[in-house]
Formats: sequence, structure tokens, C-alpha cells
Amino acid sequence: MRTSEIHRRWLDFFEKKQHEVVPSASLVSNDPSILFTIAGMVPFIPYIVGTEKAPYDRAVSVQKCIRTNDIENVGRTTRHGTFFQMAGNFSFGDYFKQGAIDFSWELLTSSQDDGGFGLDPARLWITLWEQDEESYQHLTEVIGLDPARIVQLPWEESCWDTGQPGPAGSTGEWHYDRGPEYGPDAVGGRQDEWPGSAEAEDRYIEIWNLVFDQFLRGEGKGKDYPLLGELEQKSIDTGMGVERLAYILQDKQNMYEIDQVFGVIEKAQELSGRVYGADGEDDVRLRIVGDHVRSALMLVADGVRPGNEGRGYVLRRLIRRAVRSMRLLGYAEPSMPALLPVSKEAMVESYPGLEADFTRISDIVYAEEEAFRRTLVTGTAIFDQVAGAVKQEGGRSVAGPDAFRLHDTYGFPIDLTLEMAQEVGLTVDEEGFRAAMSEQRERARADAASKKGGHTDTAVYNRLLGERGEAVPFVGYTESTLATTVESVLVDGALVDSVQAPADVELVLAATPFYAEMGGQLADQGRITLASGGIVEVEDVQAPVKGLTVHRGRLVEGDVHPGASAVASIDTERRGAIARAHTATHMVHQSLREELGDGATQAGSENSPGRMRFDFRYGQGVPRSALAQIEGRVNTLLQDELAVTDQQMPIDEARALGAQALFGEKYGDIVRVVSIGGDWSRELCGGTHVASTGAIGTVQLMGEASIGSGVRRVDALVGLSAYRFQAQEHALVSQLSEMLKVGSAEDLPERITSMTQRMKDMEKQLAALRGQQLQAEAGRLAEQSVEIAGVRTVLHDAGEGIAAGDLRTLALDLRARLGDDAPTVVAVTGHADGRAALLVATNGPARDAGLAAGDLLRRGAEAMGGRGGGKADMAQGGGGEPARIPEALAAVRAAVEATAAV
Repeated sequence: MRTSEIHRRWLDFFEKKQHEVVPSASLVSNDPSILFTIAGMVPFIPYIVGTEKAPYDRAVSVQKCIRTNDIENVGRTTRHGTFFQMAGNFSFGDYFKQGAIDFSWELLTSSQDDGGFGLDPARLWITLWEQDEESYQHLTEVIGLDPARIVQLPWEESCWDTGQPGPAGSTGEWHYDRGPEYGPDAVGGRQDEWPGSAEAEDRYIEIWNLVFDQFLRGEGKGKDYPLLGELEQKSIDTGMGVERLAYILQDKQNMYEIDQVFGVIEKAQELSGRVYGADGEDDVRLRIVGDHVRSALMLVADGVRPGNEGRGYVLRRLIRRAVRSMRLLGYAEPSMPALLPVSKEAMVESYPGLEADFTRISDIVYAEEEAFRRTLVTGTAIFDQVAGAVKQEGGRSVAGPDAFRLHDTYGFPIDLTLEMAQEVGLTVDEEGFRAAMSEQRERARADAASKKGGHTDTAVYNRLLGERGEAVPFVGYTESTLATTVESVLVDGALVDSVQAPADVELVLAATPFYAEMGGQLADQGRITLASGGIVEVEDVQAPVKGLTVHRGRLVEGDVHPGASAVASIDTERRGAIARAHTATHMVHQSLREELGDGATQAGSENSPGRMRFDFRYGQGVPRSALAQIEGRVNTLLQDELAVTDQQMPIDEARALGAQALFGEKYGDIVRVVSIGGDWSRELCGGTHVASTGAIGTVQLMGEASIGSGVRRVDALVGLSAYRFQAQEHALVSQLSEMLKVGSAEDLPERITSMTQRMKDMEKQLAALRGQQLQAEAGRLAEQSVEIAGVRTVLHDAGEGIAAGDLRTLALDLRARLGDDAPTVVAVTGHADGRAALLVATNGPARDAGLAAGDLLRRGAEAMGGRGGGKADMAQGGGGEPARIPEALAAVRAAVEATAAV
């Protein structure tokens, strides 16, 4: 079952149970205490703790989540991932324990044909608080769960609370038993210990946590606090790990091998030439790539941009870890342009907005990779100098401060320094590195805290503004090129008298046509050409203090110094595209207010070339019909060629005219009012705009979604980007109509629905046929078993297209057919998608004779270039080359002969 299908079934099931379907909130949490949404219940916390009344009694969601506290474990365990999806159902004063248990049992165990997940009830275990008699009785007496599969735990091991006085409750955690090949047996009951080892956790996978918010807790530390009584309104919040269920239903070893992740790993294999399953460390790196590329995709989609602080730093670290892992896999070329589209295709079915937003997302990720690649080049050169000096002095170790300088100044990861030092026969003083990092933490924080690599210490900028006595004049409303003078030059936040190319610089000009990023409008880019022949490519423009415009870019030729004459030229094509998007934002804002009411007020925006994003306060989803009305209204006004004008006036006069103020902005006594169509739209705005609405061309709304409690987001394409999208959509519809031989586009949904149903029917038939074929095959193979050194043996290659689950079914059937009257070994192989799989099963007499399935499997897996493991009775492995399957079976045969002979 595809991960997207798990997502869909979850929402469909609970919607039929009268739950309000709540879209996923943004990964960017509204809770100031956390950077990201880390659990499915986070958006519902106000309803659970009682600070807000829930607008519904029941709710269901599939929430996007990010956790980075265990980032070092990513790729090394089956459970740790940075991005994951948490499916949850919630009750606020409605159903309680019995309802939550009934819903979970029904959905988990109902057949897939009936809309459930089809898990074997005999494989489900649950942990409960040892004093939760209500849940225990319901599970045993109503559900009919074997008490041996109920594990009762003390409060500290089975509770939830907010970490402070308030709601608290016990939990019921459903676990799925993957079988003895994954770990030791567990024993349920009141007195028995639940297995706590990693090996046991790999067998008993927690898939669904039911939290029963029942009590009011008092003051205390950790889990040591009093329960003061029961809550007036009890609640249910649950969390089911979508990825965990996916790798169970898809019969995969871990979350990295599910359909939404493994495609990236396959592409990384193709780029690097490394084989997943052949080497432990390579596998970890490939999993890091698969996980981090997906996480970066989803973070950028929710508005996070790489930076040196907070969320931006987390995103930057994820991208750099992925790029670094590809480098360690032997691939030194840009990898994100090959990997990111694969991740997008895997995720777009669950998150359709990725398709429309992918140009923006990819631009950000690719630029970050390229910046890191430059960092690697610079850092490598510095490392070579440091290593050369150490060797020349007869040393054996790179000093801690030198390693820290590589990290802090050049962004060189410490693990890369360790690797390169080892390659040249040196070590690194890691303790000294950590000490230097601790000593300079405050400076590092200050360096990272301001936007886009600037500095939180604004003293130098305030001094420059004070020395000039007035704001830097901005002439960009009317001029795109300006002859001006360089007033100040900064490198790494410090004033310099001059600097030679190549160098990253910040320039303050006497006057500028460049627009500094503010009010949702992205900064201009362009070029500053110096009279001396120097050239600065301007990549970003910011106002670190109000009134001071700072141009940040790369000095690519010549030199620059204060007093130099210069010509500042903006990229007019980019400016025009941004201006069209900005004017379109004003129009969408006004149209939203007309359609939804004056309460739909702005909460943020971003205007970039060819696209706009508008955030607004609104308590519910916007119907498709309303979006269509808004889009139609905007495009009609585009054709009317409404004039776009601006005027300076006192702020009180602007408010009297009804001008809308931009979210989060502070205004002076005199403000600039941008009007569209006279009095149709008026907003306080310092941004750049087109002269009339006709210059925009067209606006295509791509959809709207929630990004937090009471805040919605509309994304739109503008101008040529909208035209291209519409042309692509038209071409696609025409192509589909032709391929499916329908008379008109209106007939497409019916035809596709019919074909989809036929495919589902065929898949069921194929599954049934495959089962029949396997039974027939098992009977034939059992009759053809051979005796090797007194051991009844079946060695069989099932060929191409055989999934691991089918191999397991075949091996178990064969072992059962051959019985226990003599030692028996069954080894079956198959391959799919270029990867070989091997499964070995042994009966009791064979194990008594020293023939352990895990040992036999390791011999076979190594012979075909793969790996694997398991228990004495059954083991499986894979990742090898299909062409080497005969070698694997020969190795198993040889191992049987050698062991039996002894």
C-alpha cells in the first residue's frame, strides 16, 4: 500500500466517523517555544489545555512534522527521521477511551478491501497504564484481545503531560509484532518487563499512540507530580506514524525503504555507483540522503529558507548533510538537481501544492548546494594549508582552534575535517575544537542571528547612518540605472579601506535604484560597475537599520574602496516580474476581502519573480467556488486596465481613505499609498508596482491551505509563469483526451475513474493468481527437494518480479510441507527492480544440527554482494546483484554441506 494511500484512508475513515478533516498545519510552528511542528497534536494544544474552545467535537488530520533532536541517528536506526507524517484523531469532550480503542482496532484490523489497513490482529500488542482498568476490560472483554498481548506499565512509562501543571493522561500504545526474525519474544502481563532493547524495538514497532487526557496534574519535576483530579472535559489525542505503518504494509526493513523515500536512494545509487545493502556505512549515507532531501523539500515548501539561525540553520544543515553524504559516496557533482525532483514526484500525491511551487523550492535548494560547494572548495584550500604546516613542523594533529576556524569561518563541517585529516595521516584535536566552540559560542550566535548572513551587532550600520545624517535615497520607483558613489565597504561585517576580487562584500551607496527586501517584496538583484573597472554582482539588498540600504554581493573583478564612482543597475526583468507579482498581491487581497469579508486581513506575503504568496487571517478553509470567484474577479480587472498610482500623504489621511496597512509594519507620519483603480484597492506600501493592471497579464491561483491556527495561505502564479502553467495544463488535458480517446475534456474524470477501478480489480486478480501459483510452486518444489549430507534441502531461484513477502510465503510453505521428521533447509531467491533478495528457513532438527538460518543467509548474501540477517529459524537479506544469485545459492549449499559434515 502506497504511503499516500495510507494518508487518504486515514482521513476517509475518520471523516465517515463524523470527524472534521483539518488540513496539516505548516511545519513552521506558531508556538514560539519550538521551531517546528513536532507532533500531530501541536495545532490542537489550545483545545486540549482549554485555552481555546474547539470549533468541533471531533477532528482528524495528517500532520507534517519535523524533529531534529536525533539527527545524528538518522540512517542508523529504523525509526529516526527528520520529516515524518503523524496521523491523528482527536476528541474534545466527545468520545473517550472506549471510542478511541474501537476506532483504532477497526481501522488497523479491517480488511483493505473494506477500507482498513488489514493488519493481522494476532500480531497487535498494546501497552497500558497498570491502573487503567477501563481500557484493560474493554480490550479483553469487548475487543477480545488476548491478555498475554497487553503489557501494563507504571505511570512514568505510559503517560503524557505538557511538562507543567495542566492536563495529563495515560496512554495506550499499539505495537505490531514483525516476527521472530526481527528480535526476541516478549511476554505480556502485569509483572513482566516489556523489551527495551533496540533489537526488541525492531520487532515490536510502535505504530499508534492513544493519549487519554483525563487528569489535572500538579506541580512537580519530570514525571513526579500529583494527580489532582479528573478534568471536566476529557479529551483524546492520538498519533499514528504514517511512515512506520508504510514500511510494515510495504514489507520493508525500515522507513527509508518506503515508496516516499527510497526513490531518492535509488537515484543516489545511480549517481554514485554504490549499491544499497552492500556496505553498512554507505547504507547510512544513502539513508541520510533519502531522508534529508525529502525534509528539505517539505521545509522550503512551507516557507523556510536556508540561513544561519533558527529554522534556516536547520534547513541549511539538512541540505549540507545530504550534499556531504553524496560526496562521501564518491559523487562530487551537484546532486540536488537530480535528487530533489525524485522526492517531489514521490510526495506530490499527498501534497499537490509541491508541483506548482517546485520552481521556487528547487531554486532555493540548488542555490544552497552551490553555495556549499563553494564552501567546500575554499575550506579544502585552507585545510591543505593547515595540514601542510602541521606536517612541516613534525606534528601529528590538527589543533582544535584551527579545526574550529574551518568550521566557524568557512562553514567546513567538523566530520569533513576529520575525514580529510585521516586521509593525510593526521588526527584532529576534537576536545580542543569543542572548547574553542564553547568559548566563542556567543560570537557565533551573534554572527548567525541576523537575516541572510548579516550581523546582530548593528552598531556599525547605525554609525554609518548617523554619519550620513539621512536615509539613503531610493530612486528605484523611476530609475533602473544610477550614477552614484560608494560611501562604505564592509567585509565580514567590518569596515575596510579597500578590497580586491574575489570577495564577498557589502556596499553602501550615496543613492540607489536597488529595492531592499521588505514588506514581502524580495530584494532587487543586479550589478554595480565601478569606474576603476571593478564589478560587484549584487545578490541581495537589505536594510539592517531603517534608512540604510546595504548591497550584498560578490566582487568578481577589480577592487572597490570608499569614494569610488559607480553605476548601479538593477536586473529590470526580475524587477518587472516582482512588480507584477506585488500588484497582483494587492488585487488578490482586495478580492479576498470582497468575497470573504473584511475579516480576511493580511498576515504576510512574498512577492517573487512570476509568483506571489499571500497569507491572511481566516478561521476556515476557502471553498473552491470562492477561489474561482476571486480568480475570476482579479483577471477581469486585469483586462480593465485599471491604473496603479502612488501618493505620499499623512498617515491619518491615508487611514481616513481606508488604506489597508501591511501586516507587521511600522509607519511614520508620512506614508506612501498605492491605489488600484482609484479607490478600489488602497494599501500602505513601499514596494514597486506596474503602471496598470493590464501589464500583469494573468493570475492563476494554485490553491489555498492552512499554515497555522486561523491563518490561511494563497499561492498564485503571475504573468508569464501563469501563462506557461495554463499552456502546460491545456496540453496535458489534450494529450490525455487523445490517449484515452474521449471526445472532450469533460469526459476525462469518468474515463479515468473507470480505468482506475479496472486496475484495482486486475491487481486483486493478480494477487489471487500469485497466491495460487506460489502454492502450486511449493508443492512441486517440495517433491523435488534433494538431500545434502543428510539434510533435506530446497534451493530455488523464483526469478524476476518476486517481492520479499512472496519469498517469505513460499519459504514458510515449503518448510511446512517438508515437515520436521528430518533436518530441512529452504533457500529461495528472487529479484525486483535490479535488487536481489534471499530468504533462508530451517526447521527444528536442522537447527539442532547447527544449521542456523541467519548463518546460512550471511554466506549467501555475501556471495551476491548483499547483506542481511535474522534468527536461527528464518532470515532474509538483499541488495545484491541479480546476476550473482546462482553464487548465493551455491554458497548456501556449500555452507549446508560443511556444517552437516561436522
